[in-house]
Amino acid sequence: MDMSSGGVGFALSHATLEGKITISVLLMFSLVSWTIIVNKFRQLGRAKRRNGVFLEAYSKSQSLLGLFDKGPIKEFQGSPMYDLYYGGCEELKTQQEKYGSQRVPRHGMNAVRIALERVLGESAVNLESGMIVLATAISGGPFIGLLGTVWGVMDTFSGIGRAQQATLTTMAPGVASALIATVAGLMVAIPSLFCYNYLVTKTKTLTMELDNFAAHLETVFMAEYLQENKNNGAADDDVEDYRPGGHRQEAEPSGAATGH
Repeated sequence: MDMSSGGVGFALSHATLEGKITISVLLMFSLVSWTIIVNKFRQLGRAKRRNGVFLEAYSKSQSLLGLFDKGPIKEFQGSPMYDLYYGGCEELKTQQEKYGSQRVPRHGMNAVRIALERVLGESAVNLESGMIVLATAISGGPFIGLLGTVWGVMDTFSGIGRAQQATLTTMAPGVASALIATVAGLMVAIPSLFCYNYLVTKTKTLTMELDNFAAHLETVFMAEYLQENKNNGAADDDVEDYRPGGHRQEAEPSGAATGH
């Protein structure tokens, strides 16, 4: 198809400087959007595949810490579930070393829970990264195109006013070059809209699966490694233990607090 003889070629050949600037901005916006779209599809696809590989190995593991004891496993890299599992096990090991026992008290288990929540939040942010650019392309692309169109039409009518000739031949090139900006804006927004909706759905699905897996890990950790609390003394109120990897500070003598 010879574009120079079609409407697009005709409009581009008669585009004004403002129209060319608008189309160039939209072209850059489109390239950035498509780069993000391709990367997000690859990221979500890899995360789904690696999650499946990790869950299969996790289900076959003889113990909860079996995979963790092997150290970072390359074939699980890119799996949000593996990152969640590894972060929780790492904090559990820290608490076990802190208390010198396989089972840790409730404060130590709370630190493990906080570590799970931290990794879960980081994974969710990583999965959603770049989506703001697509949302901006959806809402901003048509407006940028409309700006170029209005600007082009304004220049066309200004030229007609100066020439004092309102003929179709005089108006057609300017109007056509102005409308191509709106077309470019829509071509940026429409693909971004469809891909954004699809990617948001996939991201929510993965995030929900991560939430469920985090709840599973927390339940298993508490069932297998939570020490029964036999002392309900003041030590239970030590907030230092709620920090992941935190170390218990020695309590001050009662005299220091009372001044006696």
